[in-house]
Amino acid sequence: MLVPYHQDQRLPDDALPLDAPRFAPALPDGDLWDRLAALHDGVAEQVAAAIRRGERPTVVSGDCLIALGVLEGVRRAGLEPSVVWFDAHGDLHTPASSTSGYVGGMALRFAIEPPADDLTPLAEECVTLVDARDLDPAEAEYLATSAVRRVPVADVEIPEGPVLLHVDLDVIDSAELPGLLFPAPDGPTRSAVLTAVRRLLDSGRVAALHVACPWEPGRDQENRRRLLSELTGLPGQP
Repeated sequence: MLVPYHQDQRLPDDALPLDAPRFAPALPDGDLWDRLAALHDGVAEQVAAAIRRGERPTVVSGDCLIALGVLEGVRRAGLEPSVVWFDAHGDLHTPASSTSGYVGGMALRFAIEPPADDLTPLAEECVTLVDARDLDPAEAEYLATSAVRRVPVADVEIPEGPVLLHVDLDVIDSAELPGLLFPAPDGPTRSAVLTAVRRLLDSGRVAALHVACPWEPGRDQENRRRLLSELTGLPGQP
């Protein structure tokens, strides 16, 4: 399923070059949080329905925040997953610690410390953060005392029980993936990331896969099409 949004902003159709159903509901008027809540609720319903049908849903979106809707969907299907989070960044800021105010940089922290009272916190010990080579000081300080486990791509292992696997494609070295919104050099190769993700998927314990594509639309389309197809097993956009 393609969710062509970056935060609450609809992306062009070619931003996610896969041949797959799109979930792109009209969002209500209101502030960012109202619109995100509506989008994430819709994604959660789609994910829960797929799991109840015995499927492993794959969700591809324009940023990491959609992972929160995927997590809620796994829970609505009756599972309590661990999370394995591939990312060049920590996504561990709070509104108070972020100097930029970029909400996407808070996605994983929102899973651990939800911004709404009706959401269930994700225990730190249930989180594996993979790579995160580009941390801000506040994120590094948080990790120093938290139970979140941080590992290199080559060393990631699948936890016991059901897992939500999240892959922000900026985990790949920026030299191999031009046009990223937040490029980070000196990262793992595309091949290394694909190998690690496939190994986790082959375990049979991944309840849902979320792939975030925080990139500028319209660039390097053939490379992106191949990457997404290899990662998800879905065909590239014709």
